[in-house]
Amino acid sequence: MDRLEAMSVIIAVNETGSISAASRRLKLPVATISRKVGELESRLEAELFHRTPRRMTLTDAGRAYIDACKRIIDQVDDAEREVSGEYKMPKGDLAVTAPWGLGHTHLMPLAVEFLDAYPEISLRLVLTDRIVNTTDENIDVAIRVGSALQSSMIATRLGSIRIVVCASPLYLEARGRPKQLDDLRKHDCITIDEHAKPAAWRFVRGRRVTVAPVRSRLCVNTSEAAVLAAIEGAGLARVMSYKMDTAKRAGRLAIVLEEFEPAPLVVHMVHAPRKKMPLKLRAFLDWMTPRLKARLSLI
Repeated sequence: MDRLEAMSVIIAVNETGSISAASRRLKLPVATISRKVGELESRLEAELFHRTPRRMTLTDAGRAYIDACKRIIDQVDDAEREVSGEYKMPKGDLAVTAPWGLGHTHLMPLAVEFLDAYPEISLRLVLTDRIVNTTDENIDVAIRVGSALQSSMIATRLGSIRIVVCASPLYLEARGRPKQLDDLRKHDCITIDEHAKPAAWRFVRGRRVTVAPVRSRLCVNTSEAAVLAAIEGAGLARVMSYKMDTAKRAGRLAIVLEEFEPAPLVVHMVHAPRKKMPLKLRAFLDWMTPRLKARLSLI
């Protein structure tokens, strides 16, 4: 039996809590994971896991053994990075995740520039609005918007994003500029995926939260579509500021009801702590952080 592979398997089982979850992380059949755990326990003549229908947890013997396994795996990983040159020059593969819209608007253009600056580094970008499990999906860096951050992660604040109501100048000239929340009843509004429920938008002024009914004339399933519809004069749209910022700077959209906006959403760049950081990761963090901060400061 390959001992390093068996160590990686039990680490995955412990961190995910089940054999099936470990099989998804490692992209190995469930039967293979189960067999390797059983073979390792037989060789050690010790039970490593308490098994329940819902979750597998470490026994005392398993806890002591897995701590040693992690140290060994870390040492092997460090040795491989040393030999491959990752600690001597920025090179190798990096995986980065970000929300879809923020990734397309801000991260993607910078990523292309980064690759030009560091020809020995390759990037895998995962642009999605779901919260990616960085451990399960082997992600090195994640950009998070307003989500709760794990205390074990190292987080760098990049900026913040407003949630704004906007419309085209031509629409506002024709229909008037809303100044109070009650004015929304008189306007055509573009809502996002309301599932035919009565539409309402949430606003804040001081400590007071107000849910304002709106008249939805057009419902779309993405905020990008809502921005395009607003540019074409279909009505008021409520979106994250970075999604309409380009149109705003071009004079195609204007923000209204600013005094009622909720608190901005904070944007962080997060990564797992490392005893020794590969230069490819350090290069990405050092190069990307100030540039993303500069872009978000313009929103």
